[in-house]
Amino acid sequence: MDADEAGSDGSCYYSLLGIRRNASSSDIRTAYRKQALQWHPDRWAKDPAAMGEAKRRFQRIQEAYSVLSDKGKRAMYDAGLYDPREEDDQDFTDFMQEMLAMMDSVKTEKPDSLEDLQKMLADIVNGDGGTTDFGGPHHSDARRRPLDASKGTRVAPRPAMRR
Repeated sequence: MDADEAGSDGSCYYSLLGIRRNASSSDIRTAYRKQALQWHPDRWAKDPAAMGEAKRRFQRIQEAYSVLSDKGKRAMYDAGLYDPREEDDQDFTDFMQEMLAMMDSVKTEKPDSLEDLQKMLADIVNGDGGTTDFGGPHHSDARRRPLDASKGTRVAPRPAMRR
């Protein structure tokens, strides 16, 4: 489900509140208050014909605010995983919120530069580098030693037999 289709009637929560997707929590709160005051059913009590529409819009505004003001629900909504009509699947929602929170808490590493990658490749080709990514010492003569097929490891060559 796309976030643009996530509203209970197919409308986007962001457009419903009249905000951008990168809106801050205070922007969301301000937009919600403005829309809620405009469409509050008590305000339309004198016009029974408009009262039904006002109730419907007010409920949609509250739904949008409840999703966008909650960091976990908002992340799921933005990822297209939140469906307010599926309250039965609370375990999945909790799991996804926990996963998104864990992903947010992970510090991203600086990507390697082209120079770093070239140096790593040169080290591999030249047999330099001290240790490999596998944790053990790097032996430049490893490719010269025969492979012990039963163990999948390299063994020292046997001394030549004299006759």
